[in-house]
Amino acid sequence: MEDSKNVITVKDLYKIYRVGETKVRALNGVDFSIHRGEFCAIVGASGSGKSTLLNMLAGLEKPTKGEIVIAGEHMEKKSENELVRFRQAHIGFIFQSFNLMSTMNAVENVALPLTFQGMDRKRRQKKAELMLDMVGLKKYKKHRPTQMSGGQQQRVGVARALVVEPEIIFADEPTGNLDSATSREVMELMQKVVREKQQTLIMVTHDNELAAFADRIFHIKDGKIIRIEEQANHLG
Repeated sequence: MEDSKNVITVKDLYKIYRVGETKVRALNGVDFSIHRGEFCAIVGASGSGKSTLLNMLAGLEKPTKGEIVIAGEHMEKKSENELVRFRQAHIGFIFQSFNLMSTMNAVENVALPLTFQGMDRKRRQKKAELMLDMVGLKKYKKHRPTQMSGGQQQRVGVARALVVEPEIIFADEPTGNLDSATSREVMELMQKVVREKQQTLIMVTHDNELAAFADRIFHIKDGKIIRIEEQANHLG
């Protein structure tokens, strides 16, 4: 029986790439679990394995060996189609490069994932507008990405990830393109939303200052988690 508190459990995870004659261990035996409603940061230098780990958790890459159980389901056993369906139902993504559609305004961008879920236009629109209110973009609903600052675009990105009400949100260097003041704003927003909605947020970053917003920090080096740091800011 899976521990009901745990939304993610990783056991003995390995990812080995062949580069010519050599084997590169991108992940070298990783074990951990993440509780429902927790904000975790995975921190490490470039090449430490943090992005590989995020891709595995999101089902974008298959492990060489090991188990990944998310919301009670084994990711490593799923087919490509099953993974796509699982991601649509359970997971939201926040990207470093915003990945917004330049031809669409903020509401249309946020509503996009709901289109894939087959929701009717009126409900999509309403949900997207409420989400934009929540991230502080009430006045920018009809703006296109080119008419917004980087911080505003990332807020649209956050709203789009949250609109499907995912159990789990994966954020890959979510403030990588933002200045430090805007980064803090976006992090505070993400922290607040996760608390309010009891969602689980896993963020990959190389920035220890941003990681400090998390409840727990997983330090990764050479494909291994070398320590897990509990944060005192559990209550914000």
